[in-house]
Amino acid sequence: MRKTLLVSFMLLLSFVLIACGSSESNEENSNGDKQKEEASNTKWSEIQEEGEIVVGTSGTLFPASYYPQDSDELTGYDVEVMRKVAEKLGVELKFEEYGVDGLLTAINSGRVDVVINDMEVTEDRKKQFSFSEPYKYSYSTMIVRESDLSGIETLEDLEGKKHGGGATTVFSQIAEHFGAETKTYGNVTNDVYLRDVENGRTDFIINDYYLQSLALKAMPDIEVQLHPDLQFHPTNSAIVMPKDADKLKEEIDAALQELRENGTLTEISKEFFGGKDASKKPEEDVRELEGLDL
Repeated sequence: MRKTLLVSFMLLLSFVLIACGSSESNEENSNGDKQKEEASNTKWSEIQEEGEIVVGTSGTLFPASYYPQDSDELTGYDVEVMRKVAEKLGVELKFEEYGVDGLLTAINSGRVDVVINDMEVTEDRKKQFSFSEPYKYSYSTMIVRESDLSGIETLEDLEGKKHGGGATTVFSQIAEHFGAETKTYGNVTNDVYLRDVENGRTDFIINDYYLQSLALKAMPDIEVQLHPDLQFHPTNSAIVMPKDADKLKEEIDAALQELRENGTLTEISKEFFGGKDASKKPEEDVRELEGLDL
């Protein structure tokens, strides 16, 4: 009888312990989910509390983010898209200007809430940051000298050439992948890049098709051109946010979707890209690049 009672008691005790363990485990999971949800809401809550979103941009990237001649008013496709997004979010907008290589660092340091500067979405960047839905689709081309196309007929001809660009850009990664050396710059304007190609300090500049087309149109006196045969690396650009800013991403995505549906993105794009709609995917046959960990 005692043995039976002892066995029954031990079984009962084990059930109690299992139940306690299950309860503690469920509580831990619940707390973990709660903390995760709070973290995902933090950035958006901070922005709402401040009533202002601080946005990093370069201010030197025509026609995405720049100052028109004789004007102190920042404008551009990216800038005006961000103004409309802030309106939809119901907050004030403040721009902070950084060189291209310092923009993502500014997010990590908390100096800005988000970045908009024709920033390409890549798998490598997605490991560290969150991205909105794309507000711009494009592909890469390159600027070369008018006289001889800088001796470049194919991407494979980039080996040994000198590329002008930012150290942390995807465009520099592409150039270096094909064997070129990158000459880096601070936060300089487009004419500095273009004149360096013209005078032979560099050989080419890889960048976005729309940006390069408009930059050349704005500075016709510089003897450089888009390469006539090279279109590669289809891209999309998005607003960059801290990695765990899920609620902020949700709000920005909703704002962009509304701007897309009501035609605002198309309208702004045509204003800055010579009547072209960069808010939609291009139809051109564009070469995909293999072997790059972008």
